[in-house]
Amino acid sequence: MPRTQSASKRLRQNEKRRTRNRTNKSTLKKELKSFEKELRAKPDEAPKLLSKVSSALDQAARKNAIPKGRADRKKSRLALLAQRVQKETASAKS
Repeated sequence: MPRTQSASKRLRQNEKRRTRNRTNKSTLKKELKSFEKELRAKPDEAPKLLSKVSSALDQAARKNAIPKGRADRKKSRLALLAQRVQKETASAKS
């Protein structure tokens, strides 16, 4: 238990921040999972799906749920994945 008034306030603030960050992170994880699932199902819509997940990553970075560098790295890797899947489906159709 916090002994001082400021310590109890910090405890309340930390709890609010923790719940906010958890919801932001879980939303982001859901977006990433749905991106990979939909990408495999509909590779033709890769740019649209990539745009949606990039926006979610940027938003999480803006809210300080994840670091900006991590968001940039994930966007880069997801773009490469989308490109690879598109090439695979294009070569399979040919």
